[in-house]
Amino acid sequence: KMGNAESNAYQNHLSRFLPEEQSDIDGVFDTLSGSRGSAGAKNGKATKKTVTLAALQARNLLFLIYLGCSALDAYMREPLPEQMTVRLCNGMKSIDLPGKSSGLSEQIAKEQFVIFMSNLLKGNADEKITIIMRMISKTEGPVKGKQIQEFTEDLIMSVVHVLSYRKELKGWNLENTRDSASGVKALASQLLSELKLADGTKPVGPQLMETNFDQSVIEDWVYRVPQISVFLSVVIRQGLHVLHSLPDQTKDIVNLVPGCKGIKGRGLVSLFDIPSIIYINSHLPAELQHKWQLLFSSRLHGESFSQLCGHIVNKGPCIVILKDLDGYIFGGFASHSWEVKPQFQGDNRCFLFSVFPSLAVYTYTGYNDHYMYLNHGQQTMPNGLGMGGQHSYFGLWIDSDYGKGHSKAKPRCTTYNSPQLSAKEDFTLDAMEVWAVGDLPESAGTKGKKSILDIDPEAQALLEMTGKSRQSEGLREPIEEDDGDD
Repeated sequence: KMGNAESNAYQNHLSRFLPEEQSDIDGVFDTLSGSRGSAGAKNGKATKKTVTLAALQARNLLFLIYLGCSALDAYMREPLPEQMTVRLCNGMKSIDLPGKSSGLSEQIAKEQFVIFMSNLLKGNADEKITIIMRMISKTEGPVKGKQIQEFTEDLIMSVVHVLSYRKELKGWNLENTRDSASGVKALASQLLSELKLADGTKPVGPQLMETNFDQSVIEDWVYRVPQISVFLSVVIRQGLHVLHSLPDQTKDIVNLVPGCKGIKGRGLVSLFDIPSIIYINSHLPAELQHKWQLLFSSRLHGESFSQLCGHIVNKGPCIVILKDLDGYIFGGFASHSWEVKPQFQGDNRCFLFSVFPSLAVYTYTGYNDHYMYLNHGQQTMPNGLGMGGQHSYFGLWIDSDYGKGHSKAKPRCTTYNSPQLSAKEDFTLDAMEVWAVGDLPESAGTKGKKSILDIDPEAQALLEMTGKSRQSEGLREPIEEDDGDD
């Protein structure tokens, strides 16, 4: 009877996977346990073969050596950081099987492996939580905030690492973005800020680190913070190379990182880091999450407000990000094309955000509709780019006298409920970027850019007849090819 119970639980979990998914999981387990092609795997029955932590670590190492890497080089290039491999292993070992003595045995049975995959990839928060608790701490019982923070940082770092390793960053890379170390800590802190005790209070700062959280509180957190499940899914699929090539059921993973256009080959390091790109992208409307395209960078196009306007007007929804001289990085999402006019524009999908020293998104309050503003060359109205608040008191403002700006919020911006985003209320700009998100409007496509000479061939012919060359030819923006890896 006990064998039947074991078999039924195993079969129930196995039945969650499509036949090709079952085959993929069998293949990974067989490789790890050294039992490739065993009869038990083929007929869907749990085999007596087992996997160990050493096997999980060695698999990565041997695979890379097989590809021709030296042992040391292979070690440096493992798909998953060691601390995450250990956590995954603890999660697998934590699954209790009928008829098996409880406690963390060093051996991982096929049933444990399959149930682990089933619960973390297909399960709800209730099914995931016991495994996640054991990934946070090897011992049972409540866990401290500091342990949850370490787990979350390891998880985010592993996502960045494995996406980079598998070349799944879609044109971003660790060379053209800010160092991810501070971004990992900032995103972990942001996700941990959602932890709340049973009475609804949210411990913060040092108090959070020392507070004990029981399983029900962590379960509620995992349920409310979808990034934890998405990140775990990425780490398992891409790190263990299981179900990675099969059609993905979750759109969140597909658009986890947007495709990156416009930065390749320009020697530019973006103000964004990978964790902040993932976080900000998750707050965009779903139809805009698949692609970001660089429109303006002060480091490429110069520190000029008219250059800024020329590159961002009528290009569809955009993300503006800037860094002040004190190192604070912040910005806003504009839901509509920027237009130069003396009125507020946009809608309630706009938001402001901070990237450094903390990562956060601030959405509309409903207090007013001062979402976005862009004006230039007028005498009666303020000239500059602004988001939120009101004239002379914006949540985010870049003056048309390029290089000056302000972020005023005493105590909060009326439109977005954001605090002061810059280090000082009136700041000096160090660098700025604007990214179009989603597909560019047809009228704004690079390939559709035409000068007056392109539009009027007679004017071009006349110019050539007089022996004059086209002086502006060399000043055009290079048209970037729509290649798949960028």
